[in-house]
Amino acid sequence: MSAEATNPVSAAEADGPDAPSRRRARPRIDLRRLGRAALLGPATRDRLPDAIGHVAEAHRAHHPDADLAVLRRAYVLAEFSHRGQFRKSGEPYITHPLAVTLILAELGAETTTLTASLLHDTVEDTEVTLDQVREQFGDEVAYLVDGVTKLEKVDYGAAAEPETFRKMLVATGNDVRVMSIKLADRLHNMRTLGVMRPEKQVRIAKVTRDVLIPLAERLGVQALKTELEDLVFAILHPEEYEDTRALIAENTGAGDALAVIADSVTAVLRDAGIAAEVLVRPRHFVSVHRVRLKRGDLRGSDFGRLLVLVGEDADCYAVLGELHTCFTPVISEFKDFIAAPKFNLYQSLHTAVAAPDGAVAEVLIRTHQMHKVAEAGVVALGNPYTPPTGGDGTEPVEDGERADPTRPGWLSRLLDWQQATPDPDTFWTSLRADLAEDQEITVFRADGGTLGLPAGASCVDAAYAQHGDAAHGCLGARVNGRLATLSTVLNDGDTVQLLLAADTASGPSPAWLDHARTPAARIAITAWLQAHPEAARTPAADPRPPLSFTADRRSGAKLHADLPSAPSAAVRPAGCCTPVPPDEITGFQVRGGSVTVHRTGCAAVDTMRRLGRTPVTVHWGDTAECRVTLVAESFGRPRLLADLTEAIATAGVAVVSATVEPPSEQRVRHTYTLQLPDAAGLPALMRAMRDVPGVYDVSRARHPASHDE
Repeated sequence: MSAEATNPVSAAEADGPDAPSRRRARPRIDLRRLGRAALLGPATRDRLPDAIGHVAEAHRAHHPDADLAVLRRAYVLAEFSHRGQFRKSGEPYITHPLAVTLILAELGAETTTLTASLLHDTVEDTEVTLDQVREQFGDEVAYLVDGVTKLEKVDYGAAAEPETFRKMLVATGNDVRVMSIKLADRLHNMRTLGVMRPEKQVRIAKVTRDVLIPLAERLGVQALKTELEDLVFAILHPEEYEDTRALIAENTGAGDALAVIADSVTAVLRDAGIAAEVLVRPRHFVSVHRVRLKRGDLRGSDFGRLLVLVGEDADCYAVLGELHTCFTPVISEFKDFIAAPKFNLYQSLHTAVAAPDGAVAEVLIRTHQMHKVAEAGVVALGNPYTPPTGGDGTEPVEDGERADPTRPGWLSRLLDWQQATPDPDTFWTSLRADLAEDQEITVFRADGGTLGLPAGASCVDAAYAQHGDAAHGCLGARVNGRLATLSTVLNDGDTVQLLLAADTASGPSPAWLDHARTPAARIAITAWLQAHPEAARTPAADPRPPLSFTADRRSGAKLHADLPSAPSAAVRPAGCCTPVPPDEITGFQVRGGSVTVHRTGCAAVDTMRRLGRTPVTVHWGDTAECRVTLVAESFGRPRLLADLTEAIATAGVAVVSATVEPPSEQRVRHTYTLQLPDAAGLPALMRAMRDVPGVYDVSRARHPASHDE
């Protein structure tokens, strides 16, 4: 956590598009002055050290009654343990934890977070132990410090970085403040990355882009996310960054156009009696670059947005009504994230209005509390473990359980699938892919529950999200009451009912990987296919061979019976259970001297034993060819028989006979007797038949046999 360098983005630029005006106005810390103050230590026992006076000031702005004594003790320990250590810039190392703590203090973090932030590198880089931190500052601070402590490369080698992130995410699942500290730590390191070698700057910037920025977005910490985006943009895309910087420099007066519209909006709201604060919010570098790619040439109003802050939720809609009444609204730009908050806690009304001169201004409407959460996300929520107060507002409610209400669904899913990926490379790849999904949908289960899934998820993803490994036997789904294939992409608000096979031996098809978007689904499918390599192989065949309907009674698979009294007796499979290699089998001699072979679990075997028939020892020959009867249960629809027959033919299997029973309650039963060139292809054939839309189960025939007993 000790990256250090000259900031590639100036202090004013890095504050981001939507940074509050107080953040833009605050000068960047003078590290040299801070370094000298840090080395001086505390002035007296009763005063805070001068080096953290600015931290205390920022903290008290959000928490006026905060007890600063613990911060003083944490600083003294951090300064003493880091004494003699220097960053690559030459500054005392203590300036890093101080800067990280200041970032969090300005976002409104509570005292425990700030204490852990001051100490976040002590266990990793000094002789201080985690037990010492726990003894002096308690379990919560020790947990946060441990959560952000890196694993040593000497122990983990190349896997140190992915395993460190795995450890950190697991810790975040129990306390989101772990990731808050990590994000602030990475922001300060990115601000000071310039003295690193260019190749190391690029490596760190890529990890920041692929992992840390998506995590900041998902945790709603927009103030950190926007600055991280600009810093990464400057390193990974220096030419585009310089073009954007030049464009902003050429349009220094662009804010005037928005200021004129802001004055008009202020007047309209004042006349309507709505108390509101109207601010002009400049866009940050990446935002300007994206708008330029989307719109081409930019007008003055494109370089920023208007922010309207009000007191109550109802006032947000009142402001919206006035704006749409007094200005020309751009309807396509309207979004309501108050009624339907984003999955990262974000709430706001988005709209755009056109001024009389044609200039279009984007407007964000939110309450002051919504704005605080929009800027700081989970940091603004304080200590998630503070017990709620009772009805009188004084006594805490003791429920005996510490539940973190800020743990979102995406984090729970991430923690679930990471347990199934012991391989660090697979975890690292899956993590980046998961975090690349920046939209989330909610679908409703048939039992009334809900599933949170990334946008673009299919029924395959829903199956594994709801049923875990039991989803291996999923046959299809009903989406909004209508039959759907597993490849169906789900939309926000859909209701999905998943259909599972009764046969627990069923498994997923390799084609499912083409429709799985979530790491949980992909990891589970891949693991099953690796454990069942035969399932990934399908019999080689002409893609569309001619159908073969034959009435001969040959079984295909060679059967032999140990029957000394009739060595030449005919041996044939029973029609009731159609055994195929490598089924366990039992034979019985019937009228005419022939031997009928059953699967050992067939009901006819018990019947024959009750009749006093003596079993005959039978075994399979060397030929892999076999005949089998399959029953396909399906929902009725046009062309179903044709599609099923095509799936069978595509697998290179000959149809000996086929029957279709009349539909009953929209369900249809198809019975096929099939000649397989290789019994090993039976599982793949059954999966191919199940994948036909409308089919919800395929099983081996189990019906009463007509024996000649």
